[in-house]
Amino acid sequence: MIFLLLAAVVVQAFNIQYLRAPALDASPLNPRNSSVGTNLARGSIYAADGSVLAESVPAGSNVYRRVYPFGSLTAGVVGFSSPTYGTYWLEAQYNSYLTPHAQPPQSFEQLLAPTSAADSVTTTLEPALERVAARALAGQDGAAVVLNPTNGDVLAMYSNPTYNPAPLTSSDYAVASAAWKKDITNNAHGFPPLGSVATQQTFPPGSTFKIVTTSAVVTQRPDLFTKVYPVKTTISLPNSNKTLSNFGFGSCGGDIPQMLPPSCDTGYALLGLDLGANALAATANSFGINQTPPLDFPGVVPSFFPAASDLANNLPFVAYSAIGQGNVRLTALQNALVAATIANHGVMMAPHFLSEVTAPDGTVVKRYKPQVWQTPLTPAQASEIVPLMQNVVKYGTAAGIFPAADNVAAKTGTAQVGNAAKNTDDWMIAFAPANAPTIAVAVVLPFQSISQEGATAAGPVIKCLVEGALALQAGLPASGTSTTCPS
Repeated sequence: MIFLLLAAVVVQAFNIQYLRAPALDASPLNPRNSSVGTNLARGSIYAADGSVLAESVPAGSNVYRRVYPFGSLTAGVVGFSSPTYGTYWLEAQYNSYLTPHAQPPQSFEQLLAPTSAADSVTTTLEPALERVAARALAGQDGAAVVLNPTNGDVLAMYSNPTYNPAPLTSSDYAVASAAWKKDITNNAHGFPPLGSVATQQTFPPGSTFKIVTTSAVVTQRPDLFTKVYPVKTTISLPNSNKTLSNFGFGSCGGDIPQMLPPSCDTGYALLGLDLGANALAATANSFGINQTPPLDFPGVVPSFFPAASDLANNLPFVAYSAIGQGNVRLTALQNALVAATIANHGVMMAPHFLSEVTAPDGTVVKRYKPQVWQTPLTPAQASEIVPLMQNVVKYGTAAGIFPAADNVAAKTGTAQVGNAAKNTDDWMIAFAPANAPTIAVAVVLPFQSISQEGATAAGPVIKCLVEGALALQAGLPASGTSTTCPS
């Protein structure tokens, strides 16, 4: 019996000291962690323009509290550091740098008595664009993502609903607990304020997915690029009694250059049937769909496109998938990456928030190096799609939204939700300037009324973001001179 008890003690000691040690070290319930977080100043988080996104301020004798100058505006990216609930979002992603840790000795005295301090993190985030997104969304549920397609910088990522991080940092358990319970509770559409609509919620992309379907043509079946499809209002789908109609029951047809600007559903459904399940699934996978985007941000979920084997014997779903409906679901982040890929000559750069990490003495500890994530298209193949997206803006479904001077390429999307209210998930993706893109944007507004569509719901939001981003890059205020964008 004594040997059994001794063995149990040894096993438990091994479990605690080795197997569970990393989790216990990181746990917010570990008193050492909570005391370090409040008794020493945590490192600051900065925006791309140098403004402070998060910092620790004195809250008494040898006590610090985390503050967030932009509040709910950037909370969905920056997150919070709480004595009760630990760290969230970028506060969690870069916790090892932001937590005070031993510094290299600079003197004999420091060698004998090591000092602890925290590094600071500078991000790619532009608060001015976050403000444009928040005002343009005007409290509607949804998300906006703005990328630099050439290097993967995330310039803005805003989600509604959002939350106020201040009460979560309180040392008063009752205050923090009340805020936590409120912020993890889903709203009417099933979105918790503490979640991220941009990276954790997927929606049918509707006709924005026609950019992926077109990519399948130019990479695998170029002969279909100029195939002429009949002008139809409604088509019958094979091996079923199902039909598919154009939005608003309009008539359309033609080849791809003729069908993409007006977003012809019947023609693209027939095109999808010609492509087949294998080509569609392979192209979706080449864009990173069904994989988790390598964003330096916790909790990112993959988008979804059905496996070819699941579509092979269900031709109606092949047709639906080609127009971004059926079981196809994308995050706003993923759809921004689709736009960025076309903009960047077929190369998808890994998205990222980190710019650099600096030590307390100002030396650079780590600097982000741009990385390629996927290469679904060659430059020549991507160049075939760019003018099609420009024509969407010139005379297609996005006509009249953007100033001609901004030279925008875009694609709209309106997906049926399938609920009793006949709501739609409304999208737009875009990049600009089309001849040398420096920004790529995706906006989604879910659960819109049946009277809305991608152009009317997402269009005004993405217009303001494009104008704001281009203005910032030109050294001007992001509010720009537009009279239609809220300032």
